[in-house]
Amino acid sequence: MALRKILTDKEDALHKKCRPVTEFNGRLHKLLDDMAETLEEANGAGLAAPQVGILRRVVVVDCGDGLIELVNPELVETSGEQDGPEGCLSVPGKWGMVKRPNYAKVCAQDRDGNWFEVEGEELAARCFCHELEHLDGHLYTEKVYHFLTPEEMEAL
Repeated sequence: MALRKILTDKEDALHKKCRPVTEFNGRLHKLLDDMAETLEEANGAGLAAPQVGILRRVVVVDCGDGLIELVNPELVETSGEQDGPEGCLSVPGKWGMVKRPNYAKVCAQDRDGNWFEVEGEELAARCFCHELEHLDGHLYTEKVYHFLTPEEMEAL
């Protein structure tokens, strides 16, 4: 495993649509392993492949209940609504308030190509929606309705 460089929002790769994964092999496994290590080192909740310069539909998420690997994920159901603070490893030092679904269900493949569904509420739903948007070239900053000052973040 190896740490990967996390791209910032000024880099083109973060604004492009990712291609589906078609080969479930050692290269994909290494990417997933590297992304998991990079996410842990960065102390984040989620990381999408374009954030490390790979334009493939791959995401890792860890909202406190363990790592979830999502290959070719699709958001298949959402409900409810929540407002909350978001940040992004690719937008260091900035936080903003974003409205998201309170529940999200994702259909994805695992590292071996097997299909499964995962669902989550609150923070997990927020993470799924945030990371899947990266795969279509979008950042949370497009949805922010109020950027938070450091004082406001500290108060949360």
